[in-house]
Amino acid sequence: MGETAQDLDLAFLDMSGTLFHDNGIVERAFERTAAGLGVDPGSARFRQMLDHLRGSPGQSRAGALEQLFAAEPDRARRAVRDFERHLDDLLAAEGVCPVEGAEQAVAQLRAAGLRVCLATGHNRHSMNTLLEQLGWTGLADLSLCPSDAGRGRPWPDMVLTAVLALDLGDVRRVMVVGDTAADMQAGRRAGSAAVVGVRTGAHPADALRAAGAHVVVDSVRDLPGLLRAPAALRR
Repeated sequence: MGETAQDLDLAFLDMSGTLFHDNGIVERAFERTAAGLGVDPGSARFRQMLDHLRGSPGQSRAGALEQLFAAEPDRARRAVRDFERHLDDLLAAEGVCPVEGAEQAVAQLRAAGLRVCLATGHNRHSMNTLLEQLGWTGLADLSLCPSDAGRGRPWPDMVLTAVLALDLGDVRRVMVVGDTAADMQAGRRAGSAAVVGVRTGAHPADALRAAGAHVVVDSVRDLPGLLRAPAALRR
């Protein structure tokens, strides 16, 4: 085991954009949700709402929807319910596509002695559906969504919840990995000593670095290599 593996106890891995591609189903679920609430998908209002959703990747989906309808609490609650229903329908009909080599990378991290937590901004039901569909139910030691922790990213709650749930002693021994600025911010706010961005998802390398990434790699497939190159995480 390399020096970095000895210095780390946990790999906290974002899912969408890091471990799988959602094939656009999140935006399509939102379009159906907005249309059901009377927002014309061809309107300027819809485009503004979609821009907001696109600007909050990595964060709680429910939280992003609640922000859009903050002035109308009843519509906000309906938006969350409808979005989750439409997302589940699309997951059942189409599914998602794993990032090449993602499952093998997780297995290699665990073989190196790290515990692994998978994290998402979706609700627990959708997360379980994703894990079952991908055949990843037993892939990791733990899986978390915002409702398990209190708040989603960019807050540190899920990272800290993983440390507590797995009875680990030091959040600095956690490697936080994701494709969004919110992932990087959550890792930094939690105090993780290894915050890693990947280029397979929402945000480019410069945005990930600006948000606090210690290092940016092409894909989750590169994570096991970081365990053999500890200097890469100290840039």
